[in-house]
Amino acid sequence: MAAAPVRAGIYGDRLVCHADLKKLRHLTEKISKQMFSKHNLQKYFQEKNPEPIIFAPFSRGHHNMDDGGVYDKIKDMERLSQILHEAMADYDSTYAAMDLVLFEDAMKHVARICRIISSPSGHPLLVGVGGSGRQSLSRLSAFVCQHMTYMIVITSSYSLPDLKTDLQYMYKRAGEKDEGVMFLFTDNQIANERFFVFFNDLLASGEITDLYPSEDKDSIRNAVRSAAKGLGIVDTPENLWAFYISRVRKNLHMSLCFSPVGDGLWSRARRFPALVNCTTIDWFQPWPEDALLNVAHKFLMKLEALGPPDDPHRQAIIDFFPYSFDAVNEISHSFIRDEKRFAYTTPKSFLELIKLYSLMLERNVFALEDKKSRLSSGLVKLRQTQEEVATLEEDLQEKALVVKEKAEKADVFAEEIGREKTRVNTEAEKATIEAVKCAQIAEQVAEKKEDCMRDLNLALPLVEQAEAALDVLDKKEFNELKALTRPPTDVHSVCETALHLLAGLDSFVEVDKKGRVKDRSWKSVQKMMTDPGRFLQVLKGYKSYIDDGSVPAQNVEEARKLKDSLGQEFLPENMKKKSQAAGGLSEFVINIIKYYDVVCQVEPKKRSLQDAAETLEKANERHREVTAMVKDLEEKLARLVAEFDQALAEKDEVMAEAERCQRKLDMAQRLVGALSANGVIWEQTVERTGEELVFIPGTSLVACSFAAYLGVFSREYRESACHKFVHFLQERQVPLGVGTPDPLQVLSTEPEQARWCSFGLPSDRVSLENGAIMTCSERWCLIIDPQMQGIVWIKTKEADNNLQVTRMGSPRMVQVFEQSIEAGHPVLVENMLETVDAVLQPVIARNTLKRGTKRVLKLGEKEIAYNPNFKLFMQTKLSNPHYPPEIQAECTVINFTVTEQGLEDQLLFLVVKLERPDLARIKSELIQQQNEFKVRLADLEAYLLEKLAGADSDILEDTELVFGLEDAKFTSEEVKEKVKVAQETEGKINLISQNYGPVANRGALLFFLMMELSKMHTFYKYSLDAFVQVVTRAVNQVSLRQVKEKKTETLGITSALKDMDEREERRESAAQLTTPELQGSDVFEGDHVEEDDEVEEIVELSGQALTDRVKQLEGVVTFAIYSYLRRGLLDADKLTVASMLALKILARSGTVQLEDLNLLIRAPVDPNPPPMPDTTRSWLNEHQWAQLKALEVLPVFKTGSHSLTNTLEQDSLGWKRWFAEERAESSDLPRECRELSSFHRLFLLRVLRPDRIGAALTQFVQDHLGHEFIEQLPFDMMQTYEESTCLTPIFFVLFPGTDPTSTIEATAHSLGLSFGNGMLHNISMGQGQEMVAINAVTKAARDGHWVVLQNIHLMQEWLKSLERVLETIEEYAHPDFRCILTSEPPSVLQGPLWPMVPEAILQKCIKIADEAPTDLKSNLRRAYAKFSQEHIEACQKPKEFKATLFALCFFHSLVLGRVKFGPQGWSKKYPFNDGDLTICAQVLCNYLNNAERLETEVPWPDLRYIFGEIMYGGHITDQWDRRVCNTYLLTLVLPELLTNMSLAPGFKSPDASKLEYSSYQKFIEERFPPEMPQLFGLHPNAEIGFLTSQGINIFKTVQMVSGADTAAAAMDLVACTPHIAKYKDDLPQDLDMAEIRGRLREEDYTPYVITSLQESDRMNLLVGHMRLQLTELELGISGALNITEGMENLSSSLQLNRVNDSWRALAYPSLKPLGAWFQDLLSRMQQLVEWTNDRNGVLKSTWIPGLFNPMAFLTAVMQVTARNKQLPLDYMTNRATFLNLMDPSDVVSLPTNGVHIHGLFLEGASWEEGKGDDEGYISDSKMKELHPEMPVANIYSVHIDEMSWENMYHCPVFITSERGPTFVTQVNVRMDPDDEELRWILAGAALVMTDD
Repeated sequence: MAAAPVRAGIYGDRLVCHADLKKLRHLTEKISKQMFSKHNLQKYFQEKNPEPIIFAPFSRGHHNMDDGGVYDKIKDMERLSQILHEAMADYDSTYAAMDLVLFEDAMKHVARICRIISSPSGHPLLVGVGGSGRQSLSRLSAFVCQHMTYMIVITSSYSLPDLKTDLQYMYKRAGEKDEGVMFLFTDNQIANERFFVFFNDLLASGEITDLYPSEDKDSIRNAVRSAAKGLGIVDTPENLWAFYISRVRKNLHMSLCFSPVGDGLWSRARRFPALVNCTTIDWFQPWPEDALLNVAHKFLMKLEALGPPDDPHRQAIIDFFPYSFDAVNEISHSFIRDEKRFAYTTPKSFLELIKLYSLMLERNVFALEDKKSRLSSGLVKLRQTQEEVATLEEDLQEKALVVKEKAEKADVFAEEIGREKTRVNTEAEKATIEAVKCAQIAEQVAEKKEDCMRDLNLALPLVEQAEAALDVLDKKEFNELKALTRPPTDVHSVCETALHLLAGLDSFVEVDKKGRVKDRSWKSVQKMMTDPGRFLQVLKGYKSYIDDGSVPAQNVEEARKLKDSLGQEFLPENMKKKSQAAGGLSEFVINIIKYYDVVCQVEPKKRSLQDAAETLEKANERHREVTAMVKDLEEKLARLVAEFDQALAEKDEVMAEAERCQRKLDMAQRLVGALSANGVIWEQTVERTGEELVFIPGTSLVACSFAAYLGVFSREYRESACHKFVHFLQERQVPLGVGTPDPLQVLSTEPEQARWCSFGLPSDRVSLENGAIMTCSERWCLIIDPQMQGIVWIKTKEADNNLQVTRMGSPRMVQVFEQSIEAGHPVLVENMLETVDAVLQPVIARNTLKRGTKRVLKLGEKEIAYNPNFKLFMQTKLSNPHYPPEIQAECTVINFTVTEQGLEDQLLFLVVKLERPDLARIKSELIQQQNEFKVRLADLEAYLLEKLAGADSDILEDTELVFGLEDAKFTSEEVKEKVKVAQETEGKINLISQNYGPVANRGALLFFLMMELSKMHTFYKYSLDAFVQVVTRAVNQVSLRQVKEKKTETLGITSALKDMDEREERRESAAQLTTPELQGSDVFEGDHVEEDDEVEEIVELSGQALTDRVKQLEGVVTFAIYSYLRRGLLDADKLTVASMLALKILARSGTVQLEDLNLLIRAPVDPNPPPMPDTTRSWLNEHQWAQLKALEVLPVFKTGSHSLTNTLEQDSLGWKRWFAEERAESSDLPRECRELSSFHRLFLLRVLRPDRIGAALTQFVQDHLGHEFIEQLPFDMMQTYEESTCLTPIFFVLFPGTDPTSTIEATAHSLGLSFGNGMLHNISMGQGQEMVAINAVTKAARDGHWVVLQNIHLMQEWLKSLERVLETIEEYAHPDFRCILTSEPPSVLQGPLWPMVPEAILQKCIKIADEAPTDLKSNLRRAYAKFSQEHIEACQKPKEFKATLFALCFFHSLVLGRVKFGPQGWSKKYPFNDGDLTICAQVLCNYLNNAERLETEVPWPDLRYIFGEIMYGGHITDQWDRRVCNTYLLTLVLPELLTNMSLAPGFKSPDASKLEYSSYQKFIEERFPPEMPQLFGLHPNAEIGFLTSQGINIFKTVQMVSGADTAAAAMDLVACTPHIAKYKDDLPQDLDMAEIRGRLREEDYTPYVITSLQESDRMNLLVGHMRLQLTELELGISGALNITEGMENLSSSLQLNRVNDSWRALAYPSLKPLGAWFQDLLSRMQQLVEWTNDRNGVLKSTWIPGLFNPMAFLTAVMQVTARNKQLPLDYMTNRATFLNLMDPSDVVSLPTNGVHIHGLFLEGASWEEGKGDDEGYISDSKMKELHPEMPVANIYSVHIDEMSWENMYHCPVFITSERGPTFVTQVNVRMDPDDEELRWILAGAALVMTDD
């Protein structure tokens, strides 16, 4: 019994909208009542409060889920809520708390998800917008089912191998460990579309191909082997793997959280069928109102500021949240429908509003209460101060007496101290003199000591050498020496010197009375060396004897004599040869004697030094005595000074106390004076603050809703939403204060706004709102900023905070975020597209985690410490981006697109600045200073409030506060004075400036027209900077100002305003005592600057002169902007844009009413028109009649009984006559409507003659704007170059036959740049050219070269890199650098709005669409401009050259302009270009020069052949088009050119003998006839088709651009069901080919029969294919088959009444819509049935258009004739004779020869019926008769020799009017005997088989 509702719920999960759910419920109710009629099931289906039926596996509670739980019915919602709240409490205690509100829908979703994942291979596909709870409920469901939740972590390098690793981990948990795993995956994590290859396998079978290598599979099998055996499974490899996969299917469940917005889910489901086939879809519908109410109630219940729980205002505020959510949703739908801009509100947005409101309400309440507290506290202290003034005056008098007594005592001490100080100074001078003397003596002693020591130090090496000589000796050597009995004489002498040296010093040396050596014998020597060791020590100590002065001089002299007597023999090196000991001793003797000599020389100096030292000691002693005396005196003086200081301190203390008292009194008096006004203001503020606390919940709610929801909308939508918000709250009587609350004033203050403006934020209302939203938003902001005003403000505002700028996808992006998040720097992501890198999702979502006391953010695999100062800004230059709901929920999207009012203000300032720079300068400074005043006063007030709150009990001691209060009063008074004068000045400035208001208004209109053009074509994108440059250039071109001499003056607003009194002392005091933030403010000072060397004079205009000037500027700006636009417009759009401009200007001026304009654009149909009178049926159709009736809503068409339709009925002939006029737009209307304005005539033409609406609009634009808006001068590359800069690329749109390369090269060459000198670079883009182009642009920008990048449309992915390079080079681009880009427009298949080139590139480019014009005059002007007088002078036959060149230019204009007539002009568009013309002119010159040189005639045939067959003919691929080309030349390039022959009707060749080059140009401008088809040789009917299409497209485009287009968006598959049924029912049965062939005998297989069988086979193939596709689509809609792309295409075709491409491929050429095409198919089938049933094998008259291959039938005619007459088939041809029978039913029999055919139509001509048996002939077309039907024709075959073409036109036959590839054959068509074939060739006369 309960199964039906349960199953209905299961099916309902997959349904998309509430309407389908409601339909399912009704269907289920109906079936349930039929099947279970005995039971009452109404309670389950009742409209209000139906009893829910919830089945879930956790019916026994989430703790009882060990074995999968029990899938059973849950009693009621209360029980379900109890279970899930218990589960959520457990979850929050285990994991990070989710803080969910489990309303009824959320709990049902949990039950569904649990039901899905409790089944093997159960995978939920949760479809809903971001923020609807998909992830949170998935986590809770997994927790309830005891599954772990796993999400992959996307990093910048995350790829398929990483995904495989994650999948292997999940498979291991699910397969090996037999654990439940939920793989949670969202569409934000799609880093690679190839992920779905894995997911498709996982969902479909659980086994992912190539997930594991073979060796890993073996380990997995081993891991599950025991478990498999336990279940009785044989452990073969296949069984083990199957067991493992079965576990995976049972335990691993993938929860896919996808958004339905966009085509991502749709396309992926089509490519990966398992996404739908192997998942259970659960649609997350928008939250119901009760859910929103519950959520709001839960989160707002803790806000005390809302009052008690039962307060009605609290409940009203809670009710407001779901109301505002629904209201904004409705506005979003309108925004999408009307503006084609996307805005989404999601549950996440709803929660963000609650969060923002909670924070802002608490913050505002706290701020107000704090402000009130501070002011109240300050006021109390100030009142106390007023009471203290009298007490302070008495204290001051008492203290004055004490000060006098202390001062007298101090004076006595001062005299005594003076005397003592004089004595001390005298003694100190003496001490100083002694000190100087001592210092001089000390200096002399030091000098002597230094001189003495220097000499001694020189002698030390000698001693060292002597000692070194002894060191090498030992006792053994002396023993050997001593042992000698008779030593050599020299050795004995050396030893003897030692005896002399030691005489009197060594006891072993005997001396006489005089101290000389007594015995010089060898024995005496041996005695001296008795103990060699001792002897050596004595020698080494000899230096000390010398130093002590104990060595007798005679000793040394004796030793010296003996040494000298030996001469060279005494040298050590000689002596060592005889004895080592003697050698060492000789070296010692030599050195020690030298040392002795030095010591003797130094001795006098030592004595002198000793004397000086004694003198110094005496001087120092004297100095010590004097110093001691001075010290005693100073100690005495110090005691006196200390006593004096004590007395003085007592005096100062008393005086300071008196001064403090005086200062306090002064402060009190100043405070009372300063606060006389402030106190009153603060008292009022305190009272007002109390009132504001009542209003703040309501006003904050409006402001927060504004900030959370409305940033993405434009101004009118914001205002509409705010009105709804306020109206709701007022109805519920929520206090909002006086008047309507202003969100801007709640979200920000005037000083804050002023500060923003000083950083570059525009001052218009919307910009300030945007600034307030960005400042207050808790979410990161994403700004839509096509005019780059927002990003400039952000960069300026955050410059001091170390703003980091990066881009999405930049290699360093992640690194920038890591560093900035940790350091707390703001980050700006600029130039975003419509997607966000998945790795940044945690940053944008602000998913921080708590780690201990800190918060961290997980970016990829890293956890980064989160600095609360971090801020993120995102910016896009896209004018209309489509951000999905997920991004709009996580971010605050703010629309920074400039508003018309804001732009008008900016343009007014710009125009005034250009016209009156003096006024602009003053106003700019005035605005700046007013902003600074506001900021200063706000800072001062905040500072004072802070000081008041923190002031001590005695406020008068805080002089800083008192000075601050006094300064505030002074500042306030000064500001008021300045503001008063400034207001007067500003009023005068504004009065003068407003005179230029029309120019600014026109400029704003033009800019927003520019912005709307992007809806027409992808290339029509422009920037505000470019617009401003054009306006500036236009105004400067007509500037009235002249340059005058340099002068110096004082600028600043104070120079413009009157001088004010400056109170310098008070200001200086205040400046010294105020806070640092308030110091240095120069807002009161003028800036003395020196102007530039050249200053333009000021031209003041007034009265009529000013009015005329404004009108002139208005016109100049309008034409300049239009010219800038027109240069880049496709020709097809130029009239449309000009018309839009003219109509908008008239509507803005009030000349045209907007309602009338909308009616003209839409041309609606009256839904219930009266019956159309019979008098008008012959020339008017029902649709036009209904449109005319709808026009009568306009008063001009409804004046009493003379309504428009009545007039038509009464004067039908007059209207019919006007309707048939060739130029109806200029013809007189019937009498009743002759007084209509040109605007209202457009209504009639729009309805009755849409083919003339183009000409009418052309004239309309000329009348209201001027002819220059229609006639465009030839493109001038040099002018474009002069307008460009190094930062503005030049963008050429490529068209067939146009190549700007030669123009670019010529201009570059004139500027000295060429390929030869390497300064011009031309790169044709293609594969492999990416880096070549990047390097070329970079180098050219640096060096000032030109670079041309051709065909950039071939490199669409690479263009993002080019965009970045063009931005980068702006920092260093050379002024001469130019970047030129060329690109084809999007193809027909792509559509005009295909985003081929990045918007940022297009915005900054100067766009040039130098398409060859289609009108003859412009083309002729443009063609002739390719030449000059020099070209004429280069020819030796100037007369012939001028005449022929002019004819050649006219021919060039004809072949270019003929394309506008469609296939009747040319069967296809050929790339005729200017190169063809210039080369032909060169050939002409060469041939004429050659003829002059050879003295021959001009070779006219040769010239025609070269021009027609080689040059122009080289482009032509169709033989009939080639015939037209040659025919033109045959009529134009003739000798008669020299005799003023007629080139076209009303246009003769100029007299070449009289005119020169400039005269020819004048001739073109003055003598060229009006544009008409006859100039091309065509009938006026030829332009009806394309003119009608042009007129319809103009208004269709205007309607689309203006937002009035309400066409349906995406096609609904189900909507095509009626079409399928209709076509399936009407589709004929296949022809029974077996039965048909069975009736035929062998001899019956004639060529006609074979042709019929071939046609029948093709028809069966087509019909069978159609039937199959319709059936498949029907099954797809019913769900039996997967929807394929082919099914979608077929559905769209059926709904759009268009033949499907796959049907067209099997069918025949046709241009008809599907309905007519299908009827045509039925007619063809009927003819085939008749044909195959005809026993003759051919019909009496064959409807030849009804054949797939009509040429096969015509060939059959030749085959039959050739067989019958035994003639060769190759020499046969068909001949046609047109009978005088129009109705094929009048044909009674087969012809004698050939066959009868019918169904042909004539295009480009008419048919004059013959009389009697005479055949008719071709004649001029009748007006508005485009395709007259031809009579029945007899086609028979003749030998080619018998074929006569006399008076016959070689007429081509085509299947459709598209011509070209539908060519069938050539037919002879009779002409009048006096007629010429040439005119029918030029008229494009042809036979077609279908009237399209």
